[in-house]
Amino acid sequence: MKARRNKKQIPSFRKLLKTSKVKLENKLKNKQFKQQSTLKKYRKEQRKLRQAVKDAVSKKPIPLEDPREKRPGKRIEREEEEEEEALPLDMMDEDDLQLMRDLGQRASFLTRDLSSSEPVHAKKRKHERVIEKYEKIPRTLQTAPEKELIHLLPIKDKSGIIPQTREKPVTDSNQDEEDEEEMELEEEIIEDPIRELTLEEHLIERRKKLQEKKMHIAALASAILSDPESNIKKLKELRSMLMEQDPDVAVTIRKLVIVSLMELFKDITPSYKIRPLTEAEKSTKIRKETQKLREFEEGLVSQYKFYLEDLEQMIKDWKQRKLKKSNVVSLKAYKGLAEVAVKSLCELLVVLPHFNFHNNIIVLIVPLMNDVSKSISEMCCEAVKKLFKQDKLGQASLGVIKVISGFVKGRNYEVRPEMLKTFLCLRIKEVEVKKDTEDINKPKKFMTFKEKRKTLSRMQRKWKKAEEKLERELLEAEASESTEKKLKLHTETLNIVFVTYFRILKKAQRSPLLPTVLEGLAKFAHLINVEFFDDLLVVLHTLIESGDLSYQESLHCVQTAFHILSGQGATNEGVEIVLQCLDVMLTKRRKQVSQQRALAFIKRLCTLALHVLPNSSIGILATNRILMHTFPKTDLLLDNESQGSGVFLPELDEPEYCNAQNTALWELHALRRHYHPVVQRFAAHLIAGAPSEGSEALKPELSRRSATELFETYSMAAMTFNPPVQASSSKRKDEVLQGDAFLNEDLNQLIKRHCSEVSTHMPLDFSRYLTTSLQR
Repeated sequence: MKARRNKKQIPSFRKLLKTSKVKLENKLKNKQFKQQSTLKKYRKEQRKLRQAVKDAVSKKPIPLEDPREKRPGKRIEREEEEEEEALPLDMMDEDDLQLMRDLGQRASFLTRDLSSSEPVHAKKRKHERVIEKYEKIPRTLQTAPEKELIHLLPIKDKSGIIPQTREKPVTDSNQDEEDEEEMELEEEIIEDPIRELTLEEHLIERRKKLQEKKMHIAALASAILSDPESNIKKLKELRSMLMEQDPDVAVTIRKLVIVSLMELFKDITPSYKIRPLTEAEKSTKIRKETQKLREFEEGLVSQYKFYLEDLEQMIKDWKQRKLKKSNVVSLKAYKGLAEVAVKSLCELLVVLPHFNFHNNIIVLIVPLMNDVSKSISEMCCEAVKKLFKQDKLGQASLGVIKVISGFVKGRNYEVRPEMLKTFLCLRIKEVEVKKDTEDINKPKKFMTFKEKRKTLSRMQRKWKKAEEKLERELLEAEASESTEKKLKLHTETLNIVFVTYFRILKKAQRSPLLPTVLEGLAKFAHLINVEFFDDLLVVLHTLIESGDLSYQESLHCVQTAFHILSGQGATNEGVEIVLQCLDVMLTKRRKQVSQQRALAFIKRLCTLALHVLPNSSIGILATNRILMHTFPKTDLLLDNESQGSGVFLPELDEPEYCNAQNTALWELHALRRHYHPVVQRFAAHLIAGAPSEGSEALKPELSRRSATELFETYSMAAMTFNPPVQASSSKRKDEVLQGDAFLNEDLNQLIKRHCSEVSTHMPLDFSRYLTTSLQR
């Protein structure tokens, strides 16, 4: 017999939210019902008590000897017994005792109720008049309140047991009537309508309430921030203010509490995700500090979860336009509360991507990116962009991309273009640049045991071991994510992005999302897999020829195509493999290669030499030199005259029929003016026909090396220029032109002549003029 499988499933997040909502409503209803029941019970007990007091007063016998005392018969008998116990019987005569007993049996008048409306012998006086009856009724005097005795535990001493009692004041009937009247007045006051306040009085009262609530919120927040572990329970008290019931300040207080809780969670949340404890961990004995930390973490996660549920409920209330039974918050205020809730969720999405329930926040935010309200949609899109820009690892970005892709597909691609524009903020290209620097700075390798034994002494080995252990611990403490994990996350993210783009290109070509898709493809096209190139280029070509695209969209298609071709073309590192392939295909198989094919390859290799680095150009030109030696008739490319009919077709895929004999190697003249001297030398050598002797022949260090060796020799991987660039000789100016050197020669002679005349014929004697002025 098969074992019955447990069909109980873990409740989903939405079910938990729904359950918590029902619990919260039930808790509020129970609290209100309990208050009403307590009030009703208190009023009922007060009525019963007043009625019992009235009945006791109407039936209480009052003896004639002492009308001020009101004691029931049982209490009189108990007091008589106490008096009998207090007074010894041997102090009374037997005649007196017998007389007292006889009086006690016949003294009906001692115990009659004097408060009744007719005397005891009313049956014997049926024919008396009413006035006479009234006059004969004894008058009741104002009596003092009776004090009831409360029996306490007795005390035992040498003389014996001493009973202990305490007087309890009896409530006065008049006082009871006054209390009853007061209760009735209170009920009447409650039922009466409240006096309407003026607008100014209402504003003053509201301002006062707001100030009190603000101070309470500030006090709770300050206490939590000062010591979060000890005051974590105050989060619950602060969160309970989200249910503020005062209609005057309910909306404002709820908004303040939402923002306050958001800021508190940002400050007190740890920088790691809190996981639930296992059963073994719960049963293990731990220190008091650890237990305190666990309680803090459990309380924090619980309150954070309830806070997110409250925010989601506010957004749902606004979406459903469903008015609550309490009518504390109006329908107009729902949007304001929802905007504050969305703003808080966006802030938590960006600030706490590492903490619990981040995926739940993503599920709430992504549908709001397509909301009808423009303010809420822009708010959510900006939050997602900010998350993409600051996400270095890519884990949070991957979660958002998955939800957006599913949402777009579920809505049949009828969403706002702003949702897909957020993809342009992904940091994949930046992380790839950082990856290169990490590859250059490889991790430090520690010495092996054999290396230590050869180079270090015993004491040095001991110190080296301790040092390496410390370095390993420091590296582990950094907790830096590995490059492999980043690349894996980024690859998965890009796959989802491209799948979304390709679906829209295939199924929704007339959608308003198309410009955004083309812009995204233009940015990430260099990362697309080569297998998709043909299909993607065909789709782009079809879109352009359809005529449905705007001018800007057509340019995006062209830009995407060029990005694809530029990103996946041959890199400088691949030129070495190309040179080896050319040597095998053309040089070593010279007998199977036709002259037309050799001409076509020489022409295309010269064109390629214009677009690569110097070492690649040198290798390509060296290959052309070998081909020109192997196929001597290819020197016709150095002549401008055409050989045969036809026009050169460089775009033709088949080299046999491209008519390469009708073109010339004009690229060599451009390479002759190259900035690298070796490239210049090779270009001049090929223009001269690649001679083996003469002034245009190459030096042995260039002619005896293969193309691959030249490529490696002149490589710039070490960021050095080979051969080294000569330093520019600065021309030192021995003579510096000063003053008169800048003037014309004739002008200088004229100035000198006048200066000499003035100094010879007109001496300047200032003392003479000074003496004349003093005499005056």
